[in-house]
Amino acid sequence: MENQTTIKQEYRTLALIWFVLLFSQAMFLIVIFTSKPEVFNFDFSAPVSAGGNTPLIIALAVLALVNFSLSFVIRKVSVAQAIARQDPQYVRLGLIIGCAFCESVSVMGMIVAFAFSYQYFFLWFALGIAGIILHFPRRKHLLAASGKTENAKS
Repeated sequence: MENQTTIKQEYRTLALIWFVLLFSQAMFLIVIFTSKPEVFNFDFSAPVSAGGNTPLIIALAVLALVNFSLSFVIRKVSVAQAIARQDPQYVRLGLIIGCAFCESVSVMGMIVAFAFSYQYFFLWFALGIAGIILHFPRRKHLLAASGKTENAKS
């Protein structure tokens, strides 16, 4: 019974960490809106190019996709390590690192918005937010890392 209580507490902690990291995305958008509201004047009839900054924006887009992909690889490895070592702390580590990689995608969106006033900066945010949502903590990972089965729901 004590182990199930620990799993419940750890799951709540993971959910809280996840929520805070997701909420930080909204804070980034608020910072952009209050600091540079003109980037929110979307004109989708304008060309997608960013003038002379196109190579740098493409590089940031590629880096964002790499970070997005790495976030899932790192989380998967961390969960596998948690199960192999029977240590749920690796599940937390995987969640935090995975979400941090997705948050870095949104930070790149902030850079694109502030440095280049690129009107499609929101695409980086959409990818970062989607990644964090997909990293929502799963109780089954904690159960597996603690040696419990899915049927022993807490």
